[in-house]
Amino acid sequence: MLTLTPNATAIVKEIATQPGLSETAGLRITSESETDPAFAVTAADQAEPGDAVVEQDGATVYLDEAAATMLDDKVLDAAVDQSGKVEFALGLQG
Repeated sequence: MLTLTPNATAIVKEIATQPGLSETAGLRITSESETDPAFAVTAADQAEPGDAVVEQDGATVYLDEAAATMLDDKVLDAAVDQSGKVEFALGLQG
């Protein structure tokens, strides 16, 4: 199952607490292509049918079925660049 670094956990929690989002809000990761692993990351009020749910230290991530399979052995990291843009990165679980 996908795990989150402490940085990713903090950023996901911050994204999920933006005004207008529900208490069940989290980050949703969807696979854009089976052949070329590319992912879309968006804020989501709740899981979609069939989503896997990763909860870690108060952060919630929803994964569509394809993303859940591809990210099963990965670690999600995140950082904020100098312009304030959030950047996500994936690594292998140690």
